[in-house]
Amino acid sequence: MPEDMRDYRAAAEMLLDLGVRRIRLLTNNPAKIEGLRRYGVEVVERVPLEISPNPSNLGYLRTKREKMGHLFSKAAELEVAREGSA
Repeated sequence: MPEDMRDYRAAAEMLLDLGVRRIRLLTNNPAKIEGLRRYGVEVVERVPLEISPNPSNLGYLRTKREKMGHLFSKAAELEVAREGSA
């Protein structure tokens, strides 16, 4: 079973009901962008969530990137942190 089975229909319907057709989306999740687009919301910009890796969140961030395809502009930092924790 896939890790993330979320469907963005309800979110898209709420936005469209409010007259919101185009958005800047604060996310690292490409599936969220595609999910909203699929239901008619135009994502005009993805604004990344900047999260610095540390010993407490490194495993979580790596899992998000490797299993769910999350986009991190600080991906190189994840690699450096991983090497430092090995």
